Amino acid sequence: MTKDELVELVTDCPTLYHMAELGSWPSIQNHGLLSTTALLDRYEIAGAARVAMEGKRRPTSVTLERIGLGRAVVRDQFPMDDKGLTRCLEDALSPEDWYRTLNAKVFFWLTWERLLRLLNAGTYRRQEHDVLALDAKSLVQAYEDKIWLCPINSGCTKPFPHPRGKNTFRRISDYPYAEWKAKRKRGERAVEVAVDYAVPDAAKFVTRVVRMEASAELLALLFQAQTAEVGIDH
Repeated sequence: MTKDELVELVTDCPTLYHMAELGSWPSIQNHGLLSTTALLDRYEIAGAARVAMEGKRRPTSVTLERIGLGRAVVRDQFPMDDKGLTRCLEDALSPEDWYRTLNAKVFFWLTWERLLRLLNAGTYRRQEHDVLALDAKSLVQAYEDKIWLCPINSGCTKPFPHPRGKNTFRRISDYPYAEWKAKRKRGERAVEVAVDYAVPDAAKFVTRVVRMEASAELLALLFQAQTAEVGIDH
């Protein structure tokens, strides 16, 4: 991806979206957005418990608690399973390899439509979430060297497990934007933005935080940046 192509991408997708656990916004303000691996490090989870959460599928969400740190939730991975991954993984990768790859990253959607798909998926549609909107240009400028772009929903194998492998995630400079531009409309030329390990200062890029259940914004505006020009766009 060239510099001009990156400008085009963030112009087409000026807002990044992150679906967070209900009530997690205060913690995000203080500690940022942490990948599963970063959370397990922070809570000093080791041994079999760590393997189960980091290297295997999580059928349900897992709550972490520690004196002085409070509570954190590691989200389930119900849209993905070993059977589907075994069918679609390339480059001799195992399901454990893929789980560890995903767990080491913080994920953002580039479009409102992709966010809504997740909010309405499975049991999520009956749950409330804190939904963050972040300024894409600022976050990308700050984390460009730690960002990966992905052309698929990397955490889903249902109903069809799209092929994925070692080159599914690409650094910005290596991402084949022109190839996807020839195939896809604006907003779909990259599907996910992923950042290595953590975004500890995530709050400074946040423009708006709302409470949502499925597609509905509830009457709970949790945060609105005073200088924000980009909100949660529909």
